[in-house]
Amino acid sequence: MVTRGHRGVGPTRGAAQQVQDQTGVPLPPPPPPVDYGALMQGLVHTMQTQAQTTADLQAQVQVQAQAPAQEAGFGGVSMMERFRGMTPPFFKGESDPILAESWLRETEKIFHAIRCTEEERVTLATYILQERVDVWWSSVLRTQFGDGTMEVAWAEFVRLFRAKYISEHVQDRMEQEFLTLTQGSMTVLEYEARFVELSKYALHIVANEQRKVKKFIMGLKPSLRTRLVALGN
Repeated sequence: MVTRGHRGVGPTRGAAQQVQDQTGVPLPPPPPPVDYGALMQGLVHTMQTQAQTTADLQAQVQVQAQAPAQEAGFGGVSMMERFRGMTPPFFKGESDPILAESWLRETEKIFHAIRCTEEERVTLATYILQERVDVWWSSVLRTQFGDGTMEVAWAEFVRLFRAKYISEHVQDRMEQEFLTLTQGSMTVLEYEARFVELSKYALHIVANEQRKVKKFIMGLKPSLRTRLVALGN
């Protein structure tokens, strides 16, 4: 009796072995499927933990911060030395408001990490101003604060800094860019980074976590957005 073959059956073990013998190299396994559920959870988790970005900086000085204060600061190290030891970012007065906002945010993170007092913040922050912004601040001190003889509160410095480098017009423009932001040709990580940077100009949206996540998803490429929405239903 002739045995009929089974239709739809893939290559036999012998055939696979033959392919390996002919090429001398085993066939690579197929790539794993993309887990869009895990991807979505990762993106949401990233956005939900933005407020905890100071943890790494705080860990760097945890031991010193817990030590009792001695003269000239913690452990005999002055606040300026502690500040410089954290390699704070310099700012030269670039016209990009994102850079200005980033500089302000990173500087404040260092202040929290080293437990800098309000009275010392302006002195430390203005130490890392360079070029155009340094000239601007010197002019402000001369014309508004008695050539530096009057104390400047940190909140006042932030107000003046924002008015100069992050004007209301610029903030409105950034808010509009956030409202119309889509992934386009960016990778998901690039899109997420831009989303986070611009989101601070639209607090009325990102203050609500559900609206924030929805806005992020709706800006993704249609193919990815459709899959994520389907997973969420």
